[in-house]
Amino acid sequence: MNSKYRQLFNDNFSEAKYNNFIEDITSDFDYKVTFRIGETPFFIPNELKYQLLEGCQQVIDFIQKEDFKALTNRALELNRKVPNEDNHTTFLAIDFGICEEDGEIVPKLIEVQGFPSLFNFQNHLSQKFINHYPFLSELTPFLNGLTQESYLALIEEVICNNYPKENVILLEVEPEKQNTKIDFYYCHRDIGIPIVCVTDLYQKGKQLFYKNEKGEEILVKRIYNRVIFDELDLRTDLKLNFDFSSKLDVEWAGHPNWFFRISKFILPYLKGKYFIETTLLSDLKEIPSDLENYVLKPLFSFSGSGVIFHVKREDIEAVKEKDLYILQKKVNYKPIIQSPDGKVKAEVRLLAVWKKDETSPTLVTNLVRLSRGEMIGVKFNKDKDWVGGTVGMFEK
Repeated sequence: MNSKYRQLFNDNFSEAKYNNFIEDITSDFDYKVTFRIGETPFFIPNELKYQLLEGCQQVIDFIQKEDFKALTNRALELNRKVPNEDNHTTFLAIDFGICEEDGEIVPKLIEVQGFPSLFNFQNHLSQKFINHYPFLSELTPFLNGLTQESYLALIEEVICNNYPKENVILLEVEPEKQNTKIDFYYCHRDIGIPIVCVTDLYQKGKQLFYKNEKGEEILVKRIYNRVIFDELDLRTDLKLNFDFSSKLDVEWAGHPNWFFRISKFILPYLKGKYFIETTLLSDLKEIPSDLENYVLKPLFSFSGSGVIFHVKREDIEAVKEKDLYILQKKVNYKPIIQSPDGKVKAEVRLLAVWKKDETSPTLVTNLVRLSRGEMIGVKFNKDKDWVGGTVGMFEK
């Protein structure tokens, strides 16, 4: 890949330097991140960058189709529908595995989400890498000519939509217990909006309120939504003082409906070089004889839960709600990043925001996950190094 920066980085790397890097992140909030942070950025060469951008554009073109909402209404019927849906999603996360096909490196779409990712943490993570490895200042994690300053300004605009900060909240299920809470901390510091648990929000008529640190009642005008309904539905011990299904007088930065519309639900519709053969189980005419080449996935799970990697015929037959599962062809992740002891696989998530009155989303930055395991994800990479979450760096 980008051999110049890979060589420079590996020559400068040491375990002590990595530990100092982690301690630097920890010191910002006296909090150690609970997910593993990879030792290295992914140095993405221009050729791969252009492929990623082309794949993203094809996904965006599909989402912009006039009949997209009609096509994805079924996704809401299968889950839930929240009122006051906006015209388009506010956030996009488009995941590509870096694969090998016919002897060539090609990104393959693994998943797409109409949901926010670690927009604030990724910005600080890239800056930490640059601080500890100054030669990385020659590169950038951003897209479309953004700088750190213009990126943060854009993220703030998209999340707040010019409302006073106290009237915009980051909403989550028990945020202090989430693996992603480092992103919440950076969001609060960068933008100044409060972090509110779903149990601390309450409804009066069509309005929502929370109480600030002084105990004052504050009206909520806009919600930066980080709530995953899969998780919320499992938490029968939590008592909510408002109803997501009510017609509330509130705006959403990330309306919940887009989590379902833009999800694995659309993968069977996407065809082309960057897309994987994917079939909804309810549309499967016959079970393939070579199931070792397929993965069985629930449509609406989060963080890889429910995925069956070694599929058996009885796994498919046991699925009762066949319109909630897909059968997807396996892809060949190519170990591509040179570590001190072997090569590592990578998955690149390009992140986009879509301003309220814009005609299309803007790709802004990225998140990368490194793996030595059978799949990308924590449970496949336990007790390994040079794996985990990191950032991709592009040539300026």
